[in-house]
Amino acid sequence: MTTATPPRDPETRGVRLVAVLLALMLVSGLIDAVSYLGLGHVFTANMTGNVVILGFAAAGTPGFSVPRSATSLAAFALGAALGGRVAARFGTGSRRRWTRVTLSVEAALLAGSAVVASAGSGAAVTRYALIALTAFAMGLRNANTRKLGVPDLTATTVLTTTLTGLVSESRLGDGSSDRTPRRAAAVAALFAGAVLGAWLILHRGPGVPLAVAAAVSAVLALVASGRE
Repeated sequence: MTTATPPRDPETRGVRLVAVLLALMLVSGLIDAVSYLGLGHVFTANMTGNVVILGFAAAGTPGFSVPRSATSLAAFALGAALGGRVAARFGTGSRRRWTRVTLSVEAALLAGSAVVASAGSGAAVTRYALIALTAFAMGLRNANTRKLGVPDLTATTVLTTTLTGLVSESRLGDGSSDRTPRRAAAVAALFAGAVLGAWLILHRGPGVPLAVAAAVSAVLALVASGRE
């Protein structure tokens, strides 16, 4: 007699969430390179930095803008609100489906940003459209990655907590954690995205790094699994 092979759990099909979220850190680096270097000293992924920049602008520091920073913050908040609704809709079901839906929307928003950047003339309306689109996409994503609850990768746009854990719980600190490779990879991914984004901004303009970010998000939407 032969025993029938149990069907494979669809949640395990594809790339693990840890790898997907690390790739999204790279996308965040690309987005912040575009926003800070190409859109007028504003962050659209890293809201910690953006709030600080808003403070600089409110104090009248040259080179910073209250309207740009406020637009980014508002769009991010709207994206996070929608992300919360998506999490409520899909969060109790398949993580794989939930992740793929969220990343598909992110890819569409970033692709739209790439089109706007490539077709725009550098006018203020183009700049604000790009700030709003990219910040909205990052807010949507962060709300959902937070709900996924993957340790050390609940936020894919900031590193303060991850970097603190990396050092304080390493052998240099109390030696209590075994997640040093994951934390180090997160730092490296964000750094690599920033380097790539800065190079592309300097040599190709904002449309190309946004297109690369959209492509990465689209591929991740196709291959993400529901397992950590």
